[in-house]
Amino acid sequence: MLDDVEAVVLVGGKGTRLRPLTLSAPKPMLPTAGVPFLAHLLSRIRAAGVRRVVLGTSYLAETFEEHFGNGESLDLELTYVVEDQPLGTGGGIANVAKHLTTDDVMVFNGDVLCGTDLTAVVDTHRRTEADVTLHLVRVQDPRAYGCVPTDADGRVQAFLEKTEDPPTDQINAGCYVFRRSVIEEIPQGRVVSVERETFPGLLEAGAVVSGHVDNAYWRDMGTPADLVHGSADLVRGVAPSAALPGPAGESIVLPGATVAKDAFVFGGTTVGRNAVIGAGAKVEGCMVFDGAVIEPHAVVETSVVGAGARIEAGAHVRDAVIGDRAVVGAHCELKGGVRVWPEVRLPPHGVRFSADV
Repeated sequence: MLDDVEAVVLVGGKGTRLRPLTLSAPKPMLPTAGVPFLAHLLSRIRAAGVRRVVLGTSYLAETFEEHFGNGESLDLELTYVVEDQPLGTGGGIANVAKHLTTDDVMVFNGDVLCGTDLTAVVDTHRRTEADVTLHLVRVQDPRAYGCVPTDADGRVQAFLEKTEDPPTDQINAGCYVFRRSVIEEIPQGRVVSVERETFPGLLEAGAVVSGHVDNAYWRDMGTPADLVHGSADLVRGVAPSAALPGPAGESIVLPGATVAKDAFVFGGTTVGRNAVIGAGAKVEGCMVFDGAVIEPHAVVETSVVGAGARIEAGAHVRDAVIGDRAVVGAHCELKGGVRVWPEVRLPPHGVRFSADV
């Protein structure tokens, strides 16, 4: 158990790739499988034995403390540190340095859904006497990520940020273990990227940078498609979490929601509080936020339906993001990554493909 380790979670980003969802809430606070996404990460941190977590916040910073308070309900001690201006990953870590007390510190990107054994990552760090240890996962196409080759002993050889010709399928998974003394050396008060500055600088200086490689569940939740699929994986129990508000299965229906007896709700769908799913509707692999309404015989697939939004009767929505209080008119068809912004009303019988509205 990691009772001698503190954790830092970086939750300061604006989540621009997830707009319009992040206009009213920071990305880690978006309802994911029925609770804020951050709740899933905090539950895993606590399950590993960590008792104290420092949250590095910036965008809509007050929303975190308003929801989680001092962490008592999670059996955690939470400390909030606000960045007055965005400082990047390394700058965000440096900004919380004075609040840390343990020799080893786990650092997490706040937008990654992962099932790795956190104790095993720390064990690798201590066994290799590393200055920093990176959790690495293997992916089919590493070009969009930080590519991290390691030698036969697991020591990191390079950190290649989003290269077109990656020498390995190992990528940076957004979970690290730092010696606190290394964190204290990161420059403060300016933008610093651990991926482009801190890690390459450590390698150049001859520091011991280890990689912990595994095949655990992993998903970057930075796009609407990944958010939807990650939420569905949580609901179905594919991705691990102790924070689910109900048993894993085809769907989670939160208190106050109404689902018609002949509606089909499956594929890892979450139905938010006071939401309504009408007769004969089909809702597959979706995130239906609080107060949303899906009218009779509408079909909604792998989409996000924002708080108070309405999908009118017979509409067909697939791979879309419907903003808060937006209305998709009866028999309207939306497919192919469409985003409907908050409070927009689409007329009945409209047809839209691959265009934001």
